[in-house]
Amino acid sequence: MRVLMLGGAGYLGWPTAMRFSGKGHDVAVVDNFNRRRWVEEVGGDSLTPIASLPDRIDAWKEVAGKRIESYVGDIAEGTFTNDVVREFAPDTIVHYGEQPSAPWSMQSVDNAVTTQHGNVIGSLKLLWAIREHVPSAHLIKLGTMGEYGTPNIDIEEGYIEIEHNGRRDVLPFPKVPGSLYHLSKVHDSHNIHFACRVWGVRATDLNQGVVYGIETPETKLDERLVTRFDYDQAFGTALNRFCVQAVVGHPLTVYGRGGQTRGFLNIVDTLQCVELTAANPAAAGEFRVFNQFTETFNVLELAEKVRDAGAELGWDVRVDHVHNPRVEAEEHYYNPKHTKLPSLGLQPTLLSETLIESALHVIERHRSRVVNEVIDPSTEWRPTAIGEPAG
Repeated sequence: MRVLMLGGAGYLGWPTAMRFSGKGHDVAVVDNFNRRRWVEEVGGDSLTPIASLPDRIDAWKEVAGKRIESYVGDIAEGTFTNDVVREFAPDTIVHYGEQPSAPWSMQSVDNAVTTQHGNVIGSLKLLWAIREHVPSAHLIKLGTMGEYGTPNIDIEEGYIEIEHNGRRDVLPFPKVPGSLYHLSKVHDSHNIHFACRVWGVRATDLNQGVVYGIETPETKLDERLVTRFDYDQAFGTALNRFCVQAVVGHPLTVYGRGGQTRGFLNIVDTLQCVELTAANPAAAGEFRVFNQFTETFNVLELAEKVRDAGAELGWDVRVDHVHNPRVEAEEHYYNPKHTKLPSLGLQPTLLSETLIESALHVIERHRSRVVNEVIDPSTEWRPTAIGEPAG
């Protein structure tokens, strides 16, 4: 299989590229390294030291005896995406290549425009390139559970059967995203659905929960192969932030009461999900949606799990409740379905079994690289009233 990995130098992209390459597939990665620049702009840095892409590719060649190709450029600009797809001619395209931060998308109009333009236009150019050059290729697109929001009904996997005025139909599940980043992913889903219905493209939208963990079997092979780990308020997740705070002795900052519930999965399960999806492709003209997570927790439960794991290591970890900068329900109904990936063979990796080894021990090794100033929230979802301080 020829696999094109967009965002292939990123947190998920690089481990996924190595996984497919290690299984004998021909792999090429595409990246423009924007995430590295954006994290630096907010004053942060990956907790784990990241080698350059050429150094990573050379290290992988030394360790695994396999070569990963690379293309450097922006998929939303010019004819770059068209040229790469035409030249590499992939059978499978894994699309991680988007701005991934909800807080960053809400910081300014420039960030909002960058997010919407890069994500939506990049994906649209990809769809057109597939139509023109590799119409039978399978697109695996990283979506997000955040597209759905938190409706007061069960969240189905992409579609819902509706009865209205005595008639029935199966329609895309309603989307109520909570940030301009999540809204860009909704636009992606609509465009991909259109391409499947009208052009006969085959695609799977992986509506992923929050990913945690730093190591995979491939990243452990050589220090130059490690993937990035972000913990700042813009590009880190709540769980990443809690784990870093526990290591450095900072109170765990729970937004509001901490009743916000989301789906979670370990990074090794992300790789497993993408592998299973690639091995079982969508049919021509089919737009599949898989809800990709293994467990659900609310934010306070996460903090308590980190606190308890820290206690096992002899740390005194305190949980603090702080102002929530986001516009979201403090407590809500949340029951998303996730049956399709388990039906393909997904074997979950549980947080309770991996938190200390897969996160806390790795963070402790790199403790000297923590930038404390970027951990606490500073981005407000609401407009600030005149004369009212933010935060």
